[in-house]
Amino acid sequence: MAAPIEPAVRKRVLKVVFISLLLDLISFTFILPLFPSLLEFYRSQEAPEQFSSENKNPSVLAHILSYLNAYKASFSRPIDSRYDIVLLGGALGSLFSLLQAAASPIIGTLSDRYGRRTALLFSMTGNILSVLLWVLASDFRTFLLSRIIGGLSEGNVQLAIAIATDISDEKQRGSTMALVGICFSISFTFGPALGAWLSTISSVKANPFATAAGFSLFLIVTETIYLYFCLPETLPSKVASAKAELNGKPNGTNGSTTKSSTKSTEKGVEKKKPFQRTNSHFLLNLTHLAFILFFSGMEFSLPFMTFDLFGYTSAKNGRLLGYMGLVASLLQGGVTRRLSPLLSVRIGVVSCLLALFLLARINSVGGLYLATTLLAVTTATVVTGLNALSSFEAGEDERGGKLGNLRSWGQLGRGVGPLLFTSVYWWAGREVAYSIGGMGVLATSMIVFFGLKTPKGLESRKIKDVKGADEVEL
Repeated sequence: MAAPIEPAVRKRVLKVVFISLLLDLISFTFILPLFPSLLEFYRSQEAPEQFSSENKNPSVLAHILSYLNAYKASFSRPIDSRYDIVLLGGALGSLFSLLQAAASPIIGTLSDRYGRRTALLFSMTGNILSVLLWVLASDFRTFLLSRIIGGLSEGNVQLAIAIATDISDEKQRGSTMALVGICFSISFTFGPALGAWLSTISSVKANPFATAAGFSLFLIVTETIYLYFCLPETLPSKVASAKAELNGKPNGTNGSTTKSSTKSTEKGVEKKKPFQRTNSHFLLNLTHLAFILFFSGMEFSLPFMTFDLFGYTSAKNGRLLGYMGLVASLLQGGVTRRLSPLLSVRIGVVSCLLALFLLARINSVGGLYLATTLLAVTTATVVTGLNALSSFEAGEDERGGKLGNLRSWGQLGRGVGPLLFTSVYWWAGREVAYSIGGMGVLATSMIVFFGLKTPKGLESRKIKDVKGADEVEL
């Protein structure tokens, strides 16, 4: 087990993680409300209204739109042309998530081998290149390249969680994970609005969104500089090696230091035991995949449903999502951080189950906001709890890889879920789609309630049973 982290050091590192993650997520959310107008701009520039194979040099965007229109035409229900851009945005979102699914385990493993700080700065280099390409994206091909690079290099969230885990003990883990969730809620509440405002400021004729992209680049560069100068290495093995080297330098003139360090190393090897797990990572990853598969599908289809039922505009949908973000932020700051990770996940999946069955049957705005409140509870609890559980089930020098795998499975669900869910929505209707989603979350809740258990260290603290060396050391 790593040496206890000094409170002052932990406080300083948490401050760096919070500020950097906030900068990163605000920058990331700038583009979310801009997707419709941004993609509409590229379509008007590069893709004619009626794509024809007779065009000598059809653009990449024209090809993509032709495939999406063929997919849309396969549904039994007619799909309004207003959703063409939504489908394109969904396809780009799925691409980004699938690239994240491929890259996250690699980034996590690299952080276990070379250190969190090194991996994070490497990730930031890719982020800078991605946003720089967005600034320069006067055509869709360049914009697409920026999204591909961004998907392959974005590792800030999982590395922030790994760093927070490195500096937290069992008692602090839940509240630390909730801090990451608070960053998400704040960013998704204010970032999109700021991005939408910046998009009204035109500075480059060839790219009307260069102002928003430029400010996003400024935030990412600022974050990188801040991390370079303020973030220390937190990987336990790297920290221990640095301390050993530092302690060995002053008294290196005789053999006493070498002998003592050798003895301590031998003792350390003797003390180190195989890590014992309460929950398998496969089960945690499967739970994350199943939950995100249905939750992300519901999330993506929500604007379609509100338009069909209530004629909601983008502004009204924005207010609805803003309400959900605000409630989730308040819950994470006041409730989630005080809950045990497993209880947090259980509350969240039950809330999601109730919300999905409610969405299948509502016919009033009041019912819509009741379901949204339940979804806010889900947003504030499930992923935060699963991240905490996964961190408890990982040894000190494998947390980055394990958390990367957890994120990878979740991103796989986020890449596939919207496509599957909206397909059922258009083929069979709202009631069938949300009922199937509810059955999927019900199956997931069975795993959560009967398959997952509270990690041994947390269980012993909860019942105040001190067993010393017999307990699992995290």
